[in-house]
Amino acid sequence: MLLTRRKVRLDTERLILRPPLHGDYRAWAALRRDSAAFLTPWEPTWAEDHLSRKSFTNRVYWAQRSIAAGSAVPLFLIRRSDDGLLGAITLDNIRRGPAQAGTTGYWIGQPFARQGYMREAVTALVHYAFTTLDLSRIEAGCLPENTPSRRLLEQCGYKYEGVAQSYLQINGRWRNHVLYANLRHDRRGRTDAG
Repeated sequence: MLLTRRKVRLDTERLILRPPLHGDYRAWAALRRDSAAFLTPWEPTWAEDHLSRKSFTNRVYWAQRSIAAGSAVPLFLIRRSDDGLLGAITLDNIRRGPAQAGTTGYWIGQPFARQGYMREAVTALVHYAFTTLDLSRIEAGCLPENTPSRRLLEQCGYKYEGVAQSYLQINGRWRNHVLYANLRHDRRGRTDAG
């Protein structure tokens, strides 16, 4: 199969969403390190070399291969006003054929949380997924107690669908997740959990 290079850049009012570049390493490592206590309760356990340049280089190459193959769209959130790195969002596990679906994942550095940046990013990625990638369904999951993430998903058009038992290992333990989905042609009405 011949892989073609696809350029992906999404622009919002305050952000540029673009794939990670090798030159982003220092900003990424600093933001992840400084936000570690804020991020680790919600993420898989970090590998020992998580913040290393080699690990980041592998992430950049994975992003390039995934975009070229059409299997994922990993993007960094870059603030327009100062080119600062705020976090990342990925449309991963893109499935074609009868599914036409993908899964959303995201993180934001602690200094930038709850300022509407991730809402801008999710909204832009959903639009891109439905209009450019022609997906029909975008899924997301989060820990039941992660109220800010649940609220974000609901504000961006995702609707609660249920609970997946022992869905992912988070911070070293198998954890249940609440599942949400955003449908391109949604006729379900309000379905949040409460």
